[in-house]
Parts: sequence; C-alpha cells; structure tokens
Amino acid sequence: MNRKTLVLPALVGLLAPVLAACGTTPGAPDGGNAIVVGTTDRFIADSGTPAPFDPAFAYDTGAWNVLRQTVQTLMHVPRGGGRPVPEAASSCGFTDSRSESYRCTLRDGLTFAGGKPVTAADVKFSIERVLDIKSDNGTAALLSTIDTVEVRGEKEIVFQLTAPDATFPYKLSTPVAGILSRDAYDGKKLREGFQVDGSGPYTMAAETDGDRLVRAVFTRNPRYKGDLKVRNEQVELRSFADASAMGEALESGEIDMMARAMSPGQIRDLQENPKEGVELSEVPGLEIRYLGFNTEDPSVKDRAVRQAMASVVDRGKIAADVYGATAEPLYSLIPTSITGHTNSFFDRYGEPDRRKAARILAGAGVTTPVKLTLHYTTDHYGSGTAEEFAALRGQLNATGLFDVNVKGAEWSEYRPAQKRGDYAVYGLGWFPDFPDPDNYIAPFLDEDNFLNTPYVSTAARNQLIPESRRKADRSAAALPFAKLQDIVATDVPVLPLWQGKQYVAARSDINGVEWTLNASSDLQLWELERGTA
Repeated sequence: MNRKTLVLPALVGLLAPVLAACGTTPGAPDGGNAIVVGTTDRFIADSGTPAPFDPAFAYDTGAWNVLRQTVQTLMHVPRGGGRPVPEAASSCGFTDSRSESYRCTLRDGLTFAGGKPVTAADVKFSIERVLDIKSDNGTAALLSTIDTVEVRGEKEIVFQLTAPDATFPYKLSTPVAGILSRDAYDGKKLREGFQVDGSGPYTMAAETDGDRLVRAVFTRNPRYKGDLKVRNEQVELRSFADASAMGEALESGEIDMMARAMSPGQIRDLQENPKEGVELSEVPGLEIRYLGFNTEDPSVKDRAVRQAMASVVDRGKIAADVYGATAEPLYSLIPTSITGHTNSFFDRYGEPDRRKAARILAGAGVTTPVKLTLHYTTDHYGSGTAEEFAALRGQLNATGLFDVNVKGAEWSEYRPAQKRGDYAVYGLGWFPDFPDPDNYIAPFLDEDNFLNTPYVSTAARNQLIPESRRKADRSAAALPFAKLQDIVATDVPVLPLWQGKQYVAARSDINGVEWTLNASSDLQLWELERGTA
C-alpha cells in the first residue's frame, strides 16, 4: 500500500502514421505488455473539429498530447523545465542582439517515420502552412511574429521576425511548429480525421468508434533521431467517458496510469485511503480556470456588469468546496508561480463585497437583477466543472443583483459555439503552451487570439505585449506585465477563478511517472517504463 508525492524542481525561464480501425485493438509487439494510460480527453472529428490532430488546428491539451508523441519540433523544453533546447535541430539561436533573427540547423539523418528525409524545406512548409491556413482555433497567433522563413541548403532555416520576440524559442517547442512532410499534408487546407504523420518518437495507430477516437497506440519509431530518450516500446492512450470509469480501470489493472483528468474526490480518496499497488504523485501544475465574456453581447457589454461579477465571486470558497487541496484562488491571469504575477483583481476588488458590486451597477445605470447564462463544458475539464458552475450560480444569485442559470455542453459542441460568440459568459481552462507570463496574456489579448474575443485593448496589443517580448531577461518584463494585468482587472474581458495542482495515479510497477506530465500538462509518454513494484 503506497502513496507518494513527487514534486519536481521549480521551472526556470520560459517554457507518425495513423491507421484508423473500428472494433479492433492494435496489439503490442512484446506480447501485449504495452503501458496503458487512461484519459478523460475526448477526441472527435466532426464538422466543428474536422482536424483534431492537425498542427495548424489543434490547440487544446488533449490533442497536443497526441501530437507531442508523433510530430517533432525544432526545440523542446527539457525534463524538469528551463529554457528550450534543440530537438529536431542540432543547434538554434538568435543571430542578432534585438532578438529578431533566429537560425536553426537540423540534426544529421532526420527522417519521417515512412523513411523520407526531413529537410529545411519541410520546416519552412510546416510553419508557413500554419500561417496560411490561419484556423479560427487561434493556433497561428503563436507564430504571429514571423515575417519570413528562409531555407539555406538542406539543413539550415532562418526566421526573420517582425518584432523582437524573446519567447520565440519556446514557440518553436510547441506542436503548432511541428515538422510535417510536404508529401503528406496540403499546404492550404487542414487534414481532416485522426491521421498524423511525423518524425517524432512514436508512430500512432488509432481505434475509432464513429467520429470518436477511443484509443491510440503509440509504437516506438525506429527511425526517430532527436533529443528525447524513449524508455518503452509501446504506450496505449485510452479515452474514458469520465474519471470514475477511468479510476475503476486503474484499480482493476486494466490500465497502468491515469492523469487527465482525475476528479477532486478521487485525489482526496487516494490521499486519505491509499490503494494497494497504486501510487498517487503530485507533479508541477500551471493550469488556470476562468470565465470569459463576449464583450459585444448586450448582457455583458457594459463592463460594469463584469466588474460587479468580479466584486462578488468568492474564489476561495469555490476552490476549497469544489476542488479542495487541488486548487487555490487566482487573482490574475498569470498564476502565482510564474514570474511577473500580481494580485491585480484582489488589489482592485478586495474580498467579495455585494455593496461594492451594487454601487458599480448603480453607477453605470444597470438594471438589476442582471439575467445571465453561464456556459460550461461537461466533458473536457473533469467532473468538478458542473459543481463549480452550480457554486458560481449560487454565489451570484445570492446577491440579488444577478439572475443566473447555467448550461453545459460537450466540448465538440461547446468550443465551436464559444468561438462563434454564441455564449455571453463561458468557462474555460488554460494549460500554458510554455511557462512564461506572455503565454497567459497574449492568447487572450493579442490579435487572432485563442478566445476569438471581440475585446480589444490597443495599449496591450500595440505597446505592452511587444514591449514585454523585447526583454531577453524575462524578469525585466515585470513592469509591462503588471500593466497588462491591471488592464484585465479593469476591463474584465476574462475573470480568473483558480489555479490548480496536478496529480497522477499509477500502478506501482510503472517507473518514470514523475516525469510523464510536465507543468504545461503535456504528456511525455517516452518517460514511462515498466519495472518492479
């Protein structure tokens, strides 16, 4: 009977083919001894999400966890965090003092899983493809500072940037910058379905049920050449309807590990009542949750409504009552463990205060109670989401200033509707693309952002975000980030709620668990290996 808490060192700096099948289970080459990892992520290929695993479209943690196993990037954040280091590249670096020109040289002998050589032209194609397609999922925004991509011979690539961007190496470590074959992908349109071709550590075979992927089997790519050490021959990622079903599979031995997304109740139970042969591990986490607003919707267009909500929401009670030890209240988009964090919302609004909210609404001439619907996704962030939104409804309605109801939808319906602007108020989570304050600000305030929000702060877009990116020493960017956080607290285009911790539960004969989920919630399946209990 074991329980262990493993905390990795603090982070520093900024952060294959698919064979579609139905009704079959791909077998492991070693006689069925694949390591099986459970997830509650749901993968659907339909009209709303036609290309869930295309790097030009994929922009959620679940999809990136597939792409990171199969598609190689020039750089990657090393084990335990820190500055990115070369992965598909042998070397990369800025060639000027202004951080506007960045050059990479590819490793010798790189090939895609099918045997075709990886060249600088493939890198250029892959990057320009993301920018040309410019999907409404917000992926292209990560590469928005690129002006031109130059190829010099078979192995050298030079990126000329439109403005200084000290975070650029981190962006090249994300799946958006994944290297694709020009023979396998169209340069002007998304690749629909679940097929993935890359040069990463694994190839992938997928089992589907209609438009859903139910399991993906990752088999070690014998042609892989990169910086990662692959410690197993095969890992299976299996999708479950909910955390309860995933937990039962772990206890029965059907799966070896579960990560995203364990329920708060499961974590408490494993802490208080350890199970024989199962170990619970805490790993670094930088997840945040927040409410987003369609600032053009009549119900929340007046920022006084959003400010009043910020004045009465009790983050501490939601964190404690719904999530327990797995969450803590958050008063900024930038979490407390990231350099540059300020408590901007607490500084402006203080403790929950109905009278302050009433004064804000009265001062703006807003008639009360304000009728609102809070939307949330039922299947993307874990079982605690419904309870969280019930708590939010209760808090807001108890003031008499709001008349709130809540409505849930599956992610495949929810995310397209949110991007279209169908929801006035909606809940989302954010797992950073890389652990730098820029990645908690730009995806919400910059042009072509993840939220597809109509809200615009010209000071943020034209002055403060560019200013922050000129700072190679990221601690020197604290002043512009402080101003950016104050803008968010004043205008409330988003309302931060809490930041979370991460836990992984695994059978005691699985080694490498503490490295398998990094602070950005990226699965690093190559770290797992089967050992002895």
